[in-house]
Amino acid sequence: MKKNAPAPPIVPASAPTAIHYVGIGASAGGLEAIESFFTNMPPDSGMAFIVVQHLSPDYKSLMVELLSKKTAMPVHRAEDAMEVLPNHVYLIPPKKNLTIFHGKLLLSDQDHSRGINLPIDLFLRSLADDQAEHAVAIILSGTGSDGMRGVRAVKENGGMVMVQSEESAKFDGMPRSAISTGLADFVLPPDQMPKQLQAFIKHPYVTKSERSESLLSDEDGLLRIFALLRERCKVDFTYYKPSTVVRRIERRMSINQVEDIKDYVNYILSNPSELTTLYRELLIGVTSFFRDQEAFDFLATNILPDLFRNATSREIRFWVAACSTGEEAYSLAILARECLEKLGSSHDIKIFATDIDRDAIHFAAAGSYPESIAADLSPRILSKYFHKRDDNFQIARTIREMVVFAQHNLIKDPPFTNIDLISCRNVLIYFQPILQRKVFEFFNFSLAANGALFLGSSESTGEMSSYFDVLDQKLKIFRSKGRLKPLSDTHLPSVPDSRFHEMKGQFAIARRAVRATEEERVMERFIEAASADYIPLALVVNEQLEVQHIFGDATGYLKLPSGKVVNDISKMAVKGLAIPVATGIQKVFRQRQELRFSNIRVSQPDGSRLIDMRIKLLPAKKEQDDLVAVFITETKKTDASDAVHPVQTYDLSKEAEDRMRDLEHELQFTRENLQATIEELETSNEELQATNEELLASNEELQSTNEELQSTNEELFTVNAEYQSKIIELTELHNDLDNLLSATQIGNLLLDENMEVRRFSKRVCDIFKLLDSDIGRSITHITHHLLNCDPISLIRDVQYSLKPQEFEVQTQDGRWRLMRIVPYAIGPKTFSGTVVSFVDINSLKQAQKSASEIQQLFADVVHSSPALVWLADTSKGCTWFNEPWLAFTGRTMEQELGNGWAEGVHPDDRDRCFKIYTESFDQLKPFSMEYRLRRHDGVYRLLLDEGRPRFRQDGSFAGYIGACLDISDKTCPFDQPNCVMHAVRSGALT
Repeated sequence: MKKNAPAPPIVPASAPTAIHYVGIGASAGGLEAIESFFTNMPPDSGMAFIVVQHLSPDYKSLMVELLSKKTAMPVHRAEDAMEVLPNHVYLIPPKKNLTIFHGKLLLSDQDHSRGINLPIDLFLRSLADDQAEHAVAIILSGTGSDGMRGVRAVKENGGMVMVQSEESAKFDGMPRSAISTGLADFVLPPDQMPKQLQAFIKHPYVTKSERSESLLSDEDGLLRIFALLRERCKVDFTYYKPSTVVRRIERRMSINQVEDIKDYVNYILSNPSELTTLYRELLIGVTSFFRDQEAFDFLATNILPDLFRNATSREIRFWVAACSTGEEAYSLAILARECLEKLGSSHDIKIFATDIDRDAIHFAAAGSYPESIAADLSPRILSKYFHKRDDNFQIARTIREMVVFAQHNLIKDPPFTNIDLISCRNVLIYFQPILQRKVFEFFNFSLAANGALFLGSSESTGEMSSYFDVLDQKLKIFRSKGRLKPLSDTHLPSVPDSRFHEMKGQFAIARRAVRATEEERVMERFIEAASADYIPLALVVNEQLEVQHIFGDATGYLKLPSGKVVNDISKMAVKGLAIPVATGIQKVFRQRQELRFSNIRVSQPDGSRLIDMRIKLLPAKKEQDDLVAVFITETKKTDASDAVHPVQTYDLSKEAEDRMRDLEHELQFTRENLQATIEELETSNEELQATNEELLASNEELQSTNEELQSTNEELFTVNAEYQSKIIELTELHNDLDNLLSATQIGNLLLDENMEVRRFSKRVCDIFKLLDSDIGRSITHITHHLLNCDPISLIRDVQYSLKPQEFEVQTQDGRWRLMRIVPYAIGPKTFSGTVVSFVDINSLKQAQKSASEIQQLFADVVHSSPALVWLADTSKGCTWFNEPWLAFTGRTMEQELGNGWAEGVHPDDRDRCFKIYTESFDQLKPFSMEYRLRRHDGVYRLLLDEGRPRFRQDGSFAGYIGACLDISDKTCPFDQPNCVMHAVRSGALT
């Protein structure tokens, strides 16, 4: 185990930048997945990896040590303002939240005051904002739904998402939540992710530093994709911003490893599911409860109170356009409910929440959200307006009934009317100007006078700013000036299915539509000027009886019925006009001929009035619906010009009027009975709901406790996984130690500070009578086989002195062992117990005994010889002389050692003697010389000195041996083969 975490990297001034930043989120069961991922990830990928886990605040994480063994990349525990480098791994520390800003990691303390803490979501959202398309999100094993919203943010900003497959995850909560978004690019086991990730980052559309215009220039391919999307998904993306559409198409091409758009079209045709995936990514909606809290606070304090106080009717209507999964709509509902409670007023709030995505509408209508929403809601709001069901939060029934969800195309479908507040956030930024203008025209038509418009932080009213007053420019909240113009019928050409290849120029249809719009604006201005004086009341109606345009003043002829807003002329027309106008329009569409009615009696506030009505089919145009024009004028004398067209006099008989009155009364009676039945049912439901809410309230405390236990259990599981890994390492280390002790054939005994046995090897049983059951017993209670030795006292001495000691001891069987006692170190200067080892030195002792006997024999032989024998070591100094030498010179051994023997050499012979002696040593060759040596009586005698080099068994030089004979008489009585001198000369004695 590493004692300390690695130091943070030293970042040079020109530090390299990672090509992609990979955020890895994991929780319970994630350790194994993380190790599997990094085991298969090459250390030179050029990417930076940031691992965010749910860690226990009470335990030190061992992830740095564990992960360092699985990858060659440096592994760091994240520090504040640490630069993120490529080919490095960074780990979140305990009790901290982690974000990234301009490529640097920022740490902050976890805040549990708002309830659940979601560190993975928090980091991935900051990664998406900071790195955009260079961000990669990977979700691994874990419980809960942390990471679900972060995945949406990464995808919205053009990043890539990988999720661990559910069957390979120990806990599939987090992977399942991420997969449920439908935004996962790859769902794989962790060991297969690195290979796919490398293939993705090497794709041409990913590696290029500047995005080319290749896709934009290939209009045929783009238009073909638009046609397929419109055909399958009923949505035309022609007028969406090209940069957004192209970027997401390129992302799908990168995911599927396709480099040419024509190949991608073929891929879509052969894989229908890819078209659905592309459609879903083009409609990515990232939202949350009370997104941009400052803006909602402004609504609660400055907009809604005035709206409720100044309301002229009981019902107040909101419209949340592009509501996605419903968080925005429910947030407005909760905000309105809170505001009404503060004001103490009562209004019926009806919120129309619409979106083009059918799946998103179904999800929103269910009103069930993952537990991760607790990070966006205060505990008070969460407990008041949500109920915990399994792992999700269910919106309260009182809030759900305020919202009506419906699939709605913001561009094609008619808008709602009499709306007091419209919220349309972060969708207009994806539209081209022609679409934005049409949407704002719809909003201008929908909003009541002084109605509020709430846009996203990056949106504005643009060229339609003259229709709205700015309430807060920063928060993008505006107020309508009232309906300043009638709703225009701006026609947007769509992409033909079969003629897309005939269009030339990038988005030619868009440019053509812009020119058409300019012409229509001129016509609108002319009609507005002429309608008051020259054009009678005229209505443009389609086959569904929906009013498309109104020219002139319709007061007294048309009115908006109460209830849900409708555009049906048969319901908008006043009594007396509804039947003839509905039947006449249907007849004109059926017969394709003009029709006239006269003398239609219409009730007015100032009395009844007779009118003439003319219904005429408008000229047909390609790709446009059939329309009729309805002209209404007060009755006047028919002139000659009108005689060409037949005129039918419309007169309702008294019987018909009575019959209609009876039918209306009967219908009203039926409605009242039905309403009474509904109210009774609602009363019963409310009572059941009240009972249910009491049960839920009783269960909330248990749910809260369960959530805390679940969070604690998840953190403990992470800690347990780390310790399980360390246990495996320690087990392996224990086995290694046991095998090492067995293989060394050394008896080892480990004692603690109380001299109790901690561990021992089998060889020590030859010394102490130990059994496996003796672990934990004091060594003082164990008998031993040592002779004339008290090991207990020796061990105590070492414990007190903390100084290692060695002793040669003998056992009862006569064998010798080297007993070594050292303190047991647990730190640089901390000791706890002793380590006693026994090394068998019996062979060494026998060898020493044999060498001693040989040495003694040599000494006996040399001392009995008449020759003067000497020994020298490698330093050229003499180390030993035999007794005849000492007797000859009359000096002691200490006086002769080294170069002391040279004092007895005759001064005239001394230099020559040393020269021969030195040269022979340097060349390692034998020598023979004569010199005069002073005897003990002071007389100089002539000696013959024979010297030879000595060598050890390994061939290394050991020194010289020599023998001297007195040759003053010029005779040598020792030339016989058995004399020492003969042995030195022949080399037999070395």
